[in-house]
Formats: sequence, C-alpha cells, structure tokens
Amino acid sequence: MSLIGETTGKPGGAPPADVIKDATDATFIADVVEASREQPVIVDFWATWCGPCRQLGPALERAVAAAGGAVKLVKVDIDKNPAYAGQLRVQSIPAVFAFVDGRPVDGFMGALPESQVKAFVDGLAKQKGGGAEGSEIEALLGLARESLAMNDLGGAAQAYAQVLQAEPQNPKALGGLARLYVQSGDPDRAREILAMAPPDASDPDLDSVRAALALAETAPAETAAFEQALARNPDDHQARFDLAAALAGAGRLDEAADNLLYIIERDREWNDQAARQQLLKVFEAAGPVSEVAKQGRRRLSAILFS
Repeated sequence: MSLIGETTGKPGGAPPADVIKDATDATFIADVVEASREQPVIVDFWATWCGPCRQLGPALERAVAAAGGAVKLVKVDIDKNPAYAGQLRVQSIPAVFAFVDGRPVDGFMGALPESQVKAFVDGLAKQKGGGAEGSEIEALLGLARESLAMNDLGGAAQAYAQVLQAEPQNPKALGGLARLYVQSGDPDRAREILAMAPPDASDPDLDSVRAALALAETAPAETAAFEQALARNPDDHQARFDLAAALAGAGRLDEAADNLLYIIERDREWNDQAARQQLLKVFEAAGPVSEVAKQGRRRLSAILFS
C-alpha cells in the first residue's frame, strides 16, 4: 500500500515523478543500488500490519517531497519482498536505510519525530553522490563509524578532523566529534564543537549530542538515595525516574532506558507518561541507530502493543 497520496510536498504541487515509489526484490538493484549512484536514495522497509510504519511513512514522504527531487524514497513491503530486508539484517520495522554511491551509508529504525525525519532527509539531500570529493568525505565518515565500533576513539577523532578540514561545517563530522568529547567527559569542548555548526543546522548526529548535553545539565549528581528507596520499594516510580535521570546524565543510557521501560511496563500513564517522554529523550541522546534506541524501541513497542 503506497502512502504517496498523503504526501504534502512543497506548496503548489506534487513531488517530481519517480521521487517516491514502491520497489520489489526484483527491482531493488535498479531502484536503489544503481539509482543511488546518481542521487541519494532512502529505503523504507515497512509492512501493512506495522503501526509505527503508518506514522513514519507519511513523514518520510513529506520530507522527501519537500527536498524537491534531491533525494528519492523507495518503499519496500517486507512481507512481499523479504530478500533484501534479510540481507540488510532488518530485525524490526520500520527500518530506514540511506544509499549513496551504491551502498548504505546511514539509517535508523523506529518511528522518529517528524523534525528528526526532516533533518535526516535534509542532511542526505546535501550529498550529491557520484563525485570524487563527496565519495572521499563519505569514506572518512565510514572510517569514523568503523573506528567507533571498535572503540578506537582516537581513530574516529582523526577521521572526523579530516572531514572538517575539507568541510568545516559538515554536520555529521561536527556531531560525531562532539559526541566523542561527551564520551570522554568534556561537555564544554563538546558545546564548542556544536557552536561551529550553522545556526539552522539540523542533523540526527548533532541533535543526539544536544539531547545528551541537555540530559546531563538536569541530571541529579548522586544515585544512592534513589537506589536505597528502590531497595525498599521497587515500584517507587519517582525514585526510579530520578535514578534514570542520573544514569542518563552520566552517559549510562542503556541503564536509564531499562529503568524507564520498567516504569512504563508497570504504569504507562504514570505522571502523564513522564517515563515515556523521558525515554524518547534518551533514545535521541543515544542516536537513532544506536543499540540503546533500537532495542529500546522494540521493547517499548512490545509493551505498548501487548
């Protein structure tokens, strides 16, 4: 089922032809891999039974239509076309992948807020694909991601620095470097890096660091009182909520998510859904493609739809 009819696009008309289309396993190479050598292509893996897909799909289409043809969106129903979803190890949907120059370079899982969806699409729209300089930048950003996966923070920092030598306001490099400073316990330097971004810059990497710094600014400094309260009563939701805030501020986002999910499972309406709202901030701070966000969204969906 296509959601093209729900797309708003820019005032005054529909998006350019073939900017948003459905694809099958038989057409995936042509519609995605080959097409991405000319311009970035976003792939949305979805299914008719998936509630979050119905939320994300229209937001993606609106953002792609507003990009005015700079990015294509290809929608793949995984029930009818499971092959490439399996190759890309899609474990939950919606799952979104961005392809540039024939390979996936970015992505996320779960239904993000529309502002983050727009930032994701806008950031991708700036990548033209097919150019030597753009390919070199993407290679360096890929090297940074690989270094982070191996916990090589020095290698990641060096790769981000090389990107910034060529593009001083590259949002992914600024966001990645700022995150490294957050992880190393230097929030002031992280803020200095964020300040180098253009005032109107919006990118998932930048947004996640901003969210992490905001959590740190409001976090309690100590956890002992909350842990003692929970030892007496595991269902003291306020104590658990405050403990989660302290953990998130200290960068222990996985533990913060665990405690917030506990509250939601016991009482999803507690304090006007404060735990769920805080959990979304934790996901944003961790980054949309982080294990904290991916696993947490799966657990949240299981709780909400059980």
